[in-house]
Amino acid sequence: MRIRWTHAAAADLQNISDHLKDHHPQYRQPTIRKLYEATGSLKAMPHRGRPGREEGTRELVFSPLPYVAVYRVTEQSIEVLRIYHGAQDRP
Repeated sequence: MRIRWTHAAAADLQNISDHLKDHHPQYRQPTIRKLYEATGSLKAMPHRGRPGREEGTRELVFSPLPYVAVYRVTEQSIEVLRIYHGAQDRP
């Protein structure tokens, strides 16, 4: 199964990286690595995330980090739709 990042999710990851670079540089690399690796691990268990707020989506919580990945599982891929901060207002 393939992981496919939408433009919005890739932009979210870049924004997280930029924010950490400016405010908490020591956490930037380990945080981005954890987000990327945990998302990649969905290949083995695509339905391990909790049911999402929107129908047809799932959410992967990156505990203890305050981030949530919203994704959709299709027959051929896992589509990462967005990466949100837990305190962020979102649909």
